Amino acid sequence: MKTGCTEVQPLFTASQVRELDRLAIEEAGIPGYTLMSRAGEAAWQRVNSRWPPAQSMAVFCGTGNNGGDGFVVARLAQEAGWKVVVLQLGDAGGIKGDAGKARAAYIASGGRIEPYTPATAPAADVLVDAMLGTGLERPLEDDWRDAVETINASPVPVLAIDIPTGLHADTGAVLGVTVRADDTITFIGRKQGLFTDQGPDYAGEVSFHGLGVPETVLQQVPAASRLLAGPGLQALAGPRPRTAHKGDHGHVLVIGGEAGMVGAVRLAGEAALRTGAGLVSLATRAAHAGMISAACPELMAHGVESVAALKALLKRAGVVVLGPGLGQSAWARSMVSAVLETTRALVMDADALNLLAREPARRSNWILTPHPGEAARLLQQDTAAVQSDRFAAVRALVDRYGGTAVLKGAGTLVHMSGEPVFVCGAGNPGMATAGMGDVLSGVIAGLLAQGLAPLQAAVDGVCAHACAGDRAAQHGERGLIARDVIAALRGVLNPAGNDE
Repeated sequence: MKTGCTEVQPLFTASQVRELDRLAIEEAGIPGYTLMSRAGEAAWQRVNSRWPPAQSMAVFCGTGNNGGDGFVVARLAQEAGWKVVVLQLGDAGGIKGDAGKARAAYIASGGRIEPYTPATAPAADVLVDAMLGTGLERPLEDDWRDAVETINASPVPVLAIDIPTGLHADTGAVLGVTVRADDTITFIGRKQGLFTDQGPDYAGEVSFHGLGVPETVLQQVPAASRLLAGPGLQALAGPRPRTAHKGDHGHVLVIGGEAGMVGAVRLAGEAALRTGAGLVSLATRAAHAGMISAACPELMAHGVESVAALKALLKRAGVVVLGPGLGQSAWARSMVSAVLETTRALVMDADALNLLAREPARRSNWILTPHPGEAARLLQQDTAAVQSDRFAAVRALVDRYGGTAVLKGAGTLVHMSGEPVFVCGAGNPGMATAGMGDVLSGVIAGLLAQGLAPLQAAVDGVCAHACAGDRAAQHGERGLIARDVIAALRGVLNPAGNDE
């Protein structure tokens, strides 16, 4: 898919980056030590730009190339007059090749190396994590684990080189313990694990340096996934025609709102309107229709207690959102059955997904929007299994159920068969409150109603929702509620100069 989303960046797995590294050395003719030196120089520049008052550094170095990068940083700091110490983990006798060369250069500059011991508590202005790179596959143990805990207990800022030690480069899972960095500088290719699951929490601010690897090398390894910073919405970016009417912008029907959950269906409906849908109807329990109409007269709320009443509404709608506050009662099940008999474009959320897990079905034109718990039920796994490899989980959802899948959470993933996985790089922890998923389903439906294809609507909807959350969080993350995100949507979805 050609996406119009802003700042589309390729993401790679650890094995892909190793292949890029090999190609850079063997085909592009860049010596490995040159790449290591460039990495160390970029990390040193990052330290200076992030923490300019600092004058001392402790570098935790392993025995591989990640440690070699650390030796380069240490040498540059030493040459700049900083007070520097390298804390060595692993057998220094095993340091060979480019890493050995970097270590020798550091020693020649007058650098000090001490073996790491559990009692080590370095006094420094900045700590640098250069222990282990992207190849880690099992939980850390012994001194390695202790060193991570020592770093995390320190009050001073931490720079992780390439990836925080203990973080799985492909999945973002924590392998026992992980360095909690303030800043991570990653090289050659952005590692996809930095941007989803636990990755954003442990990596801190992520910067990137390509180390001068030419585009001809990068083109030989297709990216495993793609990072998106915001919605492109090119198809909707221009001003609407002056002759436009509400029928031109689609009709969304939101179905849900069992007793005690009426707010969910209203939030989804309002989000669809704020996204630009021309008409939004709600099908909810009869007791709720009047109160919704009084609170939000722009929504056409209908009390629907029978399948016949729902079918009449389905005939007029182009896009259906099924699930917000739906529950799992006999009424809910009858609503789901009626909708699945139609061919309407469909966004499935909340209890509609839980009911789908009980009676699996497959179709090409729906968008499933589970959080990890709902995804676990759909895949007959536990939540931990889903979170241990979110990329595998979102692909499995599409394989089993068809259509497009949105796996919500930190670094929300979007996937459709035959396309890469898209990763949303926007959003914030303040959005972890009730009703955010209902708003997302309404946003996606509103974009579908305006003519976007399902994958485009899902990708742009996820990004618009996250960016609206970031706008709303400008006044603080704590206390952010779903209606704050709805209020921020117009600013995200209306580019400068669009006066619609």
